[in-house]
Amino acid sequence: MKLKPLLLLPPLLFGGLAVLFFTSMQREDPDQLPTALAGKEAPQVAVTPLADLAVFDDATLRDGEVKLVNFWASWCAPCRIEHPNLVQLSEVEGLPIYGVNYKDQPEAAMGFLDELGDPYTAVGADSTGRMGLNWGLYGVPETFVIDGKGRVIERFAGPITERALESTIRPALERAAAGQ
Repeated sequence: MKLKPLLLLPPLLFGGLAVLFFTSMQREDPDQLPTALAGKEAPQVAVTPLADLAVFDDATLRDGEVKLVNFWASWCAPCRIEHPNLVQLSEVEGLPIYGVNYKDQPEAAMGFLDELGDPYTAVGADSTGRMGLNWGLYGVPETFVIDGKGRVIERFAGPITERALESTIRPALERAAAGQ
């Protein structure tokens, strides 16, 4: 009896997929989504003004200060969860945070900030989602740690909880301040 080569194809495909899945789960934090931007210059800032709030641009990201760029929306429940931590970082610790209001209605965004407080040094609207696409956004909230030269040091997908703040954001802020 002669073995047909096509009969070997399914087990070989299964084996290849099994190896791929196994190796991708061997990351240090399999829940964290990787970014291609780490260590590279931040993509262009392309926002429009949100009401009468101060807006930021590309030059702001390269002003010599370590900062956060936070993508958020009023319709995003996890954005509400992280908001007190952003207020703490901004108002108590003095960290500049630049907000990008993602695919939101201006009135709803302003209501969100009026209700929970405004931790942002400046805010811009990304109503079309183009800036989010350029930054590789998976969804909101997402936060980027940017060094003083405008390079992305870290990208954090999801709400900044106390745990995320201590395990990911603060170490990235330290690396950014050290120029790494």
